[in-house]
Amino acid sequence: MPASGARTSDPNDTQARQDRLNGLTDDLNYRYAVEQHNCYSTFFVNHCLDKARDAMREERAAIRSQQLALDDEIRAQRAAQRNQNAAIKAAQNQADAPQRAVNEQANQKQYDEKQRQAVLDKAQRDAAASDRAANAPSDAEHDAEMQRKLDAARQQGALDAQQRASNEASYRQKQADYQTKLKQAHDNAAADAQQRADNAQKFADKQQAAAQHKADVEQRQKTAADKQKQQEEQDRQQQEQNQQQQQNPQK
Repeated sequence: MPASGARTSDPNDTQARQDRLNGLTDDLNYRYAVEQHNCYSTFFVNHCLDKARDAMREERAAIRSQQLALDDEIRAQRAAQRNQNAAIKAAQNQADAPQRAVNEQANQKQYDEKQRQAVLDKAQRDAAASDRAANAPSDAEHDAEMQRKLDAARQQGALDAQQRASNEASYRQKQADYQTKLKQAHDNAAADAQQRADNAQKFADKQQAAAQHKADVEQRQKTAADKQKQQEEQDRQQQEQNQQQQQNPQK
């Protein structure tokens, strides 16, 4: 049975490679059916059928080897993609954490500011009531109290501003770290893809060389078989000629 030629395809296009293997299988089944049909018109039917079956099994084993390699590569690609997606998602969550903390702190600051303002307003009301109850203390004492409260509010505002600046610096640093990790993940993915492409090309080259060697061996076997068949035909003709001579001896 003649061997089918190895067809090259894009190593990264797994669907195209799967279609190619399916096509090789269909072609093998068709050629084997044709060989079986042709064997019944030969003299040595069983020998012809055995030879066709052995050739079919050898080709089917080669196709099966390629199918197993492709299945392993697809599983490895899917696992690498899952790992990469998980790493990117984890890095994104880590990068977003500082911003979430900043937002939560901003909300807390607004709440604390309202609470402080409420305390301040109450203190002012209480102070005014106390002033009225004490028969209006001096304006100097009132101004001093207001100044102390104003200074305390300014001091707290400065501390809050310092904390916000620290949080923003931390956020920018984590964003930079995330970008670095993301670039590294992309670079690693590209390197892995190139390695898979190189491995697939090497495998295809080996398969093509094996197919060529198989074709050469089969051609030599076919040539030897043809010569043997020709010799058997000559021997048969010679035997018939001898039998005719024995049946019709010269007088």
